[in-house]
Amino acid sequence: MTAFSNRLKALRKSRNINQARLAKMLGYGYTAIANYESGRNEPSLGDLYRIADFFDVSIDNLAGYTRK
Repeated sequence: MTAFSNRLKALRKSRNINQARLAKMLGYGYTAIANYESGRNEPSLGDLYRIADFFDVSIDNLAGYTRK
């Protein structure tokens, strides 16, 4: 799993939203979030913006990026 998939799962769980509901809220198919969280798929840049806006975090935060 990637930093993104781990972070997405943590953010989703912190808000008590299941995968299917989050997918519906974002306008995705019901398996999209499961595929992101398992690392099978990676979101496009536009989808990263949408997910980051939904959770009110930066894309860096969502991707697990930190400066060293």
